[in-house]
Amino acid sequence: MDDLEKLLESLKAELRRGTLVLSVLVALNEPEYGYALVQKLNDYHFEVEGNTLYPLLRRLEKQGLLKSVWKTDDGKPKKYYTLTSEGEFMRDALKGAWNETNQVMCDLMKGENNIER
Repeated sequence: MDDLEKLLESLKAELRRGTLVLSVLVALNEPEYGYALVQKLNDYHFEVEGNTLYPLLRRLEKQGLLKSVWKTDDGKPKKYYTLTSEGEFMRDALKGAWNETNQVMCDLMKGENNIER
């Protein structure tokens, strides 16, 4: 891999990190445990590793956006995460911000200037 490809991969990873919180909040539309959430995100080609996701889940829980409960349905204890009402609010607010940013980026890529004066 040459230097330009390495730089591209680094910048793509940085872009993913910038959208990780929103991705997690959107993906938690039902209770999920950590490994299942990693798989769900990876299924959507949003590559994330457990050593990145688990600290984020703990941080979001500490911030009051997630709550967790331990379940032992299949014998092995698993910590399931769900959104709190604050998490739902933040998810919806960040989705709105994402849509605005996406529109700006689409306009920039088309060379359009939709700035209202």
